[in-house]
Amino acid sequence: MISGSFIDWRVEFANVTKLIVCLTGMPGAGKTTIAEALSSKGFDKITMGDAVRAEATRRKIEPTGSNLGKLMLDLREKNGPGAVAELIKDQILNSSSDVVLVDGVRSLAEVEVLKKIGTVKVLAIHASGDTRFKFLTGRGRSDAPSDREDFTKRDSREIGVGMSESIALADETISNNNLTIEHLVNTAYDIIKGWIK
Repeated sequence: MISGSFIDWRVEFANVTKLIVCLTGMPGAGKTTIAEALSSKGFDKITMGDAVRAEATRRKIEPTGSNLGKLMLDLREKNGPGAVAELIKDQILNSSSDVVLVDGVRSLAEVEVLKKIGTVKVLAIHASGDTRFKFLTGRGRSDAPSDREDFTKRDSREIGVGMSESIALADETISNNNLTIEHLVNTAYDIIKGWIK
């Protein structure tokens, strides 16, 4: 159970520019855990990876980790470093919520794209390599790393598109080592409530 009222922020935040909370961090740090928990409590959630997966489906590309990584790089090469953020702009604008969580922002270029359509805050989630590897291999998604080498390659790819900058320059950071899910989610919620005020 997440503490706090989810009604108050809607009243206080009515008729104000949409708040776009960008969740950034290395794969497996806890971004999706936060986004899913808070979306069930009233915030809208948009996942950057889903935009890439949808594009892979459209192009009839199998959604393996390697293929999605190549597609992400291809989109950025052809359409600029903010290309994936461009894919989700309409979803954000069409959202009925005044607070939208964007799960998986990878670069400051993506943040700049989103700043054109709302007030943007960046929340970085940090976790150790061991914590992240254990989580990624345990959740059973098609793009999960097959071994530590695959995991390291994925990390390198993420850093290569600017992930380290978005983490370093985030408005707030949560260290997700040895936190319970409830503590992680409540910490994120408290930070977001502060931004709403």
